[in-house]
Amino acid sequence: MSPDKYIKNYIDGALVPALSTNYIDNVNPAIGQVYSHIPDSDTDDVQRAYEAAERAFPTWSKMGMQKRFRILARLADIIEQNLDDFAAAESIDSGKPFKTALSIDIPRAHQNIRFFATAILHFASESHHMEGEAVNFTLRQPIGIVGCISPWNLPLYLFTWKIAPALAAGNCVVAKPSEITPMTAYMLSKACIEAGLPNGVLNIVHGEGPKAGQAIIEHPKIKAISFTGGTNTGRKIAATAAPMFKKLSLELGGKNPNIIFADCDFDQMILTTLRSSFSNNGQICLCGSRIYVERPIYERFKEEFVKKTQLMKVGDPFSEVTDLGAISSKAHLEKIINCINLAEVEGGNMLCGSNEPLRMKGEYEQGYFLRPVVFEGLPIDCRTNQEEIFGPVVTITPFDTEEEVLAYANSTDYGLSATVWTKDISRAQRISESLQAGIVWVNCWLLRDLRTPFGGVKHSGVGREGGLEALRFFTEPKNVCIKY
Repeated sequence: MSPDKYIKNYIDGALVPALSTNYIDNVNPAIGQVYSHIPDSDTDDVQRAYEAAERAFPTWSKMGMQKRFRILARLADIIEQNLDDFAAAESIDSGKPFKTALSIDIPRAHQNIRFFATAILHFASESHHMEGEAVNFTLRQPIGIVGCISPWNLPLYLFTWKIAPALAAGNCVVAKPSEITPMTAYMLSKACIEAGLPNGVLNIVHGEGPKAGQAIIEHPKIKAISFTGGTNTGRKIAATAAPMFKKLSLELGGKNPNIIFADCDFDQMILTTLRSSFSNNGQICLCGSRIYVERPIYERFKEEFVKKTQLMKVGDPFSEVTDLGAISSKAHLEKIINCINLAEVEGGNMLCGSNEPLRMKGEYEQGYFLRPVVFEGLPIDCRTNQEEIFGPVVTITPFDTEEEVLAYANSTDYGLSATVWTKDISRAQRISESLQAGIVWVNCWLLRDLRTPFGGVKHSGVGREGGLEALRFFTEPKNVCIKY
């Protein structure tokens, strides 16, 4: 299974161009050149996709979970069998290292599908007995036609994270991947055909957010929207969808604190903090971009962390020694550089990195590369410490007390995740209870059990994904009371 130069929409079981026949350029960020083209879809394409989903819904929703399980399990198997092809396409499309896509992104994609295909078999409803009078039980029924819109940073990983529970629960889906990283979603279309997914159950519409995405959000008969992306975009989606009484799941931005106490396992902490700071060029909503270090080990941490950051290899995504590939787009590279410049204006001391793109040689000369950046000396309330950058840029700050660091950690409008490093279990519990975050990792980072709820508080989102939370979102509860 391989990518094509001209990507197509997947509507009613067929691969088709946009009705307008217009295309958008798709750029390989590592070489800075167009390498494929995606449909420039609009309202008409979304309507076509909706009508296909509407036709498919009565059969799919009543097919029975065992049959849905078998189809989705076949789809997961096909992705796993074509792991190398999917990983190569993901690397080319997003700029991330091939080894990352091969070991994390694509395995997680087929695991998502397999997990939710299985989870629906164990999804139980509640019953309540009114002694001597009646029995109440709750039906969990599919919503109908739902919209799933995913971001560019973890393309297939997050696309399947939304689609899989929606389909497993019996819904039909109109989905839009990011126009920046569309290729593996297109390859997923081919896998769906091979797996025998009935026509119209999943429809993938490519295109830009303001056109194709907005058409999904505004569609009067699409009953629920699951979106992952920036907080500002989430705010606009809510403004449109909430007055239409659509069900909403919004997984938005983060400005995550990493709290390091002096009694931590220093060696393990350093290695994990490098990952939590710079994995995928910091283009993961869960990356810890604000690092707070207890003062007794601050200087040791700074020296070791900066040294290891400077040793990270930036470059060819297909090299085994590469740690950081290309930034996903030219526009995002420019945004990150502007943020670095702002940090300097705000008084930050750049300990390593640069505010200029890293110029490679040969094939990658025009690629969007950047060295990871570490700042210290910035005020807690400055924009650099308050606003999401979504790039390989972190700040480090010393602290003295638990109360002080909790105030620092909770100072932003975001509340997605946090990481705590300490061997003191009582302290870990106290801090975890007091952090304003949807997810807290203690002595680890990005250790995910797919059964657990995922999401944030404050401006980091609305609702929860993952495990039974996702299946609850994609179903409507109906109470049935039977008197006897």
